[in-house]
Amino acid sequence: MVQKIPKLLLLFIFTTSVAFSRQENGLNYFSVAIQKKARSYKHEINFNKAQYFFLKKEWDSTLVYSMKQLNSKSDLEIKEYCHFFRGYSLKEKGLYKQSHIEFNLINKSFQYYYLVDNYTGGLFYFEKKFEQAIIHFLKAEKEILNQNDNSEIIDLYANIGICYLHLKQFTKAESYLKKEVLLNPKQITKSIIQSNTNIANLYYLQYKDQQAIYYFTKAYTLSKNIKNFNLKENTAFNMAVVEENRGNYKKAIDYRKEAEDWKDSLNNQNKIWAVADFEKKFAVAQKQKQIKVLEVENKLKDTQRNSLFFAAIGLLLILTGGVYLYGQKVKNAKTILLQKNKLDELNATKDQLFSIVSHDLRSSVNALKTSNAKLSATLETKNYDELHQLIIQNSTIANGAYSLLDNLLHWAMLQTKQLYFHKESIHLYSIVQQIEYNYKPLLLDKAITFENSVSKNIFIFVDLDSLKIVLRNLLDNAIKFSNENGKINFYTQEINPDFCDLTIEDNGIGMSENTIKELLQEGELLAKKSNSEIIGTGLGLQLCKQMIKKNSGTLVIESEINKGTKMILSFPKTKTNG
Repeated sequence: MVQKIPKLLLLFIFTTSVAFSRQENGLNYFSVAIQKKARSYKHEINFNKAQYFFLKKEWDSTLVYSMKQLNSKSDLEIKEYCHFFRGYSLKEKGLYKQSHIEFNLINKSFQYYYLVDNYTGGLFYFEKKFEQAIIHFLKAEKEILNQNDNSEIIDLYANIGICYLHLKQFTKAESYLKKEVLLNPKQITKSIIQSNTNIANLYYLQYKDQQAIYYFTKAYTLSKNIKNFNLKENTAFNMAVVEENRGNYKKAIDYRKEAEDWKDSLNNQNKIWAVADFEKKFAVAQKQKQIKVLEVENKLKDTQRNSLFFAAIGLLLILTGGVYLYGQKVKNAKTILLQKNKLDELNATKDQLFSIVSHDLRSSVNALKTSNAKLSATLETKNYDELHQLIIQNSTIANGAYSLLDNLLHWAMLQTKQLYFHKESIHLYSIVQQIEYNYKPLLLDKAITFENSVSKNIFIFVDLDSLKIVLRNLLDNAIKFSNENGKINFYTQEINPDFCDLTIEDNGIGMSENTIKELLQEGELLAKKSNSEIIGTGLGLQLCKQMIKKNSGTLVIESEINKGTKMILSFPKTKTNG
């Protein structure tokens, strides 16, 4: 008799990942409606910006401009749209509680309230309140069917079916999931593979192993014809579990290796794109240098031709021209010498930086290689506790390498003046709240307490993207150099009426006055301990200093050994704050 497939393992991979994956398709006709609405409200600048960033899927900017519109005098219809923008944006950012609040502020008379019901159902799903999710999905069903958008109807049936699946109401689940399968197009798509996986989950929860295995196998076979590496990895992993339950461990290992290969392919593809983009920018910079050199050479040739022309006029003009040319040559030589010295310094800095970054990346890749070897060995022993630790270790190493590459990319763009700065009014408390959410896993891993004591009334006039880069780097350093069960606090002070002081304080290992001086020096790349042991490239802090300066801000560091560190940033406030 065929052994039962482990329920928890497969449900984690598929049921939680396929639900609501295409829900944004419902915005196709809604996007046309809001563009039309924006044209009729041309005088409402903030509303027009909010809808523009909403359609561009730039959620942070959508939240900023929709809040500005809500704070101004607006009619009820515009407010309904703004609350919808905010609810949807918060849902996409994973802030489900705040999303509920915004959706609840929308009146049921709103023309597109069925979309509110649909996305509210999604929020309840992620909160594992499946009965409430079904209620909202069913409320939205009639209007969604009236829109005749197959992709949206498919999503709705899939979501309702999966909710019934969680509630173990298998008859209803089967009804909706089969409707989903019938509506799918004939060509092989990600949607069809997900639908087959949903049906497989339905059958194996009822212990109908043969039917479940049939659909898992079908999903795996179909995945061969698409270019989605993530889906290929998941279907191959499922087949590994199926073969383990059959007792065919050799095939199971083959499938697991295939899943790992697809995972590596996805990672390699992302790295190749990043490297190719960097190489392209480097090549453009080299060509620009060559053009400048040719321009200088042409100017020198023109000067020589002019000197011959003036020599024919007469001895006096020849002498005068000779003195003039000599002076010009001396001046050009000094300029070229100064440029050469500056270029030599920049090249030395570049070589030092590449050496350090290459060393760090090599260490990270070597650590990943060693850890993956242990992971392969542990897979054969099925030591799941050790597997869990190795996966966490791999994730930490990968995050560190990604952070280093991200800083290197932004540093290179800043040096080549390719980084675009657009200053605008930013709500500081909201940005700190977003940064805290992004680093929540690292904070929980070290049991660090995080406090956001930033005043909710402060708006600063800076570039949003560069501000996020600065806050992410400083928070990352604070976590890195904090002890277990430490504390990190973000708070503001308003000493100067035109500027806001933001302090990032931790109670970690601290640093000496000499270290602080080294870090604040221009062009200093290495951060060192008192025993001169290198602990980092210092690239992140150099990047922060340059971006703070670009935003007309200042940075002050206060710290003592074993007593923590204060990073005090000062930024100009929005003038309308008064």
